[in-house]
Amino acid sequence: MARPFRVQIIGQDGVDYQGEAVYVRVPGHDGYFGVMAHHTPMIAQVDIGEVKVVGEGDEVLFFAVSGGISHVKDNCLTLLVRSAEAATEISIERAEEAAARAQQRLQQARERSDIDGERARFALLRALNRLKVARRLQS
Repeated sequence: MARPFRVQIIGQDGVDYQGEAVYVRVPGHDGYFGVMAHHTPMIAQVDIGEVKVVGEGDEVLFFAVSGGISHVKDNCLTLLVRSAEAATEISIERAEEAAARAQQRLQQARERSDIDGERARFALLRALNRLKVARRLQS
């Protein structure tokens, strides 16, 4: 039986999740990586993606995160991220609207030099990630 460890997901607005898990999957710079109890201490980059938190009773929570760092030490995983949203809190309608706006801005950035294309690309990736995470609850 897997042993639990502490998990904290902290966004710019404060703590988005705090609890115990037996497994967490994190979107790293070089791909997803997993953390379990007594993991080797490490610091790693977190990219835009989905965090999966598996609790002791097989409860599974999903979070959309948009980049930051992870820190594993003393049987605790801390994610310091730009933003984190639980799948249960994401509005699919709002995420679809954000994706459409970002897509439009990205197209405008290709045509005009006064629009920040990288910012528009980041907004589109974040909106698409939020949609993916929110839709997990529909299946």
